[in-house]
Amino acid sequence: MTASHTPARPQRPARAAKPQGQWKVDGTTPLNANEEFKQQDNGLNVRDRIIETYARQGFDSIPTEDLHGRFRWWGLYTQRKPGIDGGRTATLEPHELEDKYFMMRVRIDGGSLTTTQLRVIGDISVRYARDSADISDRQNVQYHWIQVEDVPAIWEELEANGLHTTEACGDVPRVVLGSPVAGIADDELIDVTPFIDTITQRFIGDPELANLPRKFKTAMTGHPSQDVVHEINDVSFVAVNHPELGIGFDVWVGGGLSTVAHMAKRLGAFVAPDQVADVWHGVVQIFRDYGYRRLRNRARLKFLMADWGPEKFREILETEYLGYALPDGPAPQSPTRPGDHVGVHRQKDGLYYVGAAPYVGRVSGSTLVAVADLAESVGSHRVRLTPHQKLLILDVPEEHITTLTDGLRDLGLSARPSPFRRNTMACTGIEYCKLAIVETKATATRTIQELEERLGDVEHLGPIRLHVNGCPNSCARIQTADIGLKGQLVMDDDGNQVPGFQVHLGGGLASDTRAEAGTGRTVRGLKVTADELTGYVERLVHRFEDARTDGETFGEWTHRAQEDELR
Repeated sequence: MTASHTPARPQRPARAAKPQGQWKVDGTTPLNANEEFKQQDNGLNVRDRIIETYARQGFDSIPTEDLHGRFRWWGLYTQRKPGIDGGRTATLEPHELEDKYFMMRVRIDGGSLTTTQLRVIGDISVRYARDSADISDRQNVQYHWIQVEDVPAIWEELEANGLHTTEACGDVPRVVLGSPVAGIADDELIDVTPFIDTITQRFIGDPELANLPRKFKTAMTGHPSQDVVHEINDVSFVAVNHPELGIGFDVWVGGGLSTVAHMAKRLGAFVAPDQVADVWHGVVQIFRDYGYRRLRNRARLKFLMADWGPEKFREILETEYLGYALPDGPAPQSPTRPGDHVGVHRQKDGLYYVGAAPYVGRVSGSTLVAVADLAESVGSHRVRLTPHQKLLILDVPEEHITTLTDGLRDLGLSARPSPFRRNTMACTGIEYCKLAIVETKATATRTIQELEERLGDVEHLGPIRLHVNGCPNSCARIQTADIGLKGQLVMDDDGNQVPGFQVHLGGGLASDTRAEAGTGRTVRGLKVTADELTGYVERLVHRFEDARTDGETFGEWTHRAQEDELR
């Protein structure tokens, strides 16, 4: 008798991997609607249509591919229609959410402005944008309430004063973050201004780089505070001192937050000053040619870096794009001072710069005009914006510091802010943003003021960074905050759905109080309503103060604390 047996099933052939839309691998055939409209007409070309047609015929003359696509290449997004609550954000179509007004982003590479330029920005706000102006965490200024009929006049005035909105949004190389103290700090390793200028002059507005898979963010600093959040940009150059080759840059690639956070990876390569522009160009071309285009939520460079790793990325950069090998280089040393530059600081020429904090970047056009006037009254003609929603006045003689700081305070800008005012950021929120679910700017401002009253001076506890975001996309960098708040609708004690936040705790970037970047932890079910936010933060700070060990930071404590202590 023979034993019965089940014959082996034939193995199915492995499924072929779906094409990812990598131009150098899969070809350039568009795999989704976004890729189609970008190939049909370069986004840069919409400028002429705005000037010649849409500004003359009005909002209703704009076709959707331009309105919801190519307008971004010139710094324009439609803003949210007033009165639409957060519960409807995900259920309405773009045309139902949007108003017939625009957010306009003024691109300010390196955050560098003359007082004349600042006055122009403020004056445009007063005349065309209902006095709105926000300092973003990308060193830009953002207007609201812009009408398409006014765009050509705004561009003409900006461009006559060395300003523009070119590629301020869209699937392009966005604004280049630069150290706000480039060229003036007495402790910087190298002035990055010439490299920012070279990149922007050579490549911004270049049609060959105007169709990337998604946005591409750059940061560059020569300052030891590492003041440009380099770990969360697509490419960053951080100054280092090579033991044999001298001052140059350590290059980082593939950072980004949004709903899936990735910290940038060091390539381990040393970039000499005269190689910076070529290396930048090589990295952005890799993104253009190898970046994933099939699924838009996987089209950022961070996903390519996650799959390739830094070794392969460096190899492709050197062999296919540079044509030469880069030497190995050292990592940057840990920062030894805060990178927001708030307060009064001596410049290398003996003058001073003064860093001041608005409430979460919210200013106004008339305030910016007044700042320009104030700066000039004390002999300054230069200002800088920072990646932390702050503003610096440069070149201040010592005898005028008090006059300046008092004048800034009267304008709502504090050079000596409370710890919470200094360390709180907020995105645009539901007031204007079509993606937002909750209000942010007013909520954050109210929370700062209430915490100042309830907690007083908490400087001895070290910085506690509070970042408030209106949706999951992390424009306010919630995963890298001590207390990061992701806007959503939550249930209150009475069972009602109300605006609130999911809480992230203990994240941060490299700083004088943290050696390495890392994302925060979440606690299951930990949510707080907007109305309860102040009480929650107050309770958390008291628990930290009672439980902290000697020298322990808030972030360190949140990672070792029990879940019940964090509720």
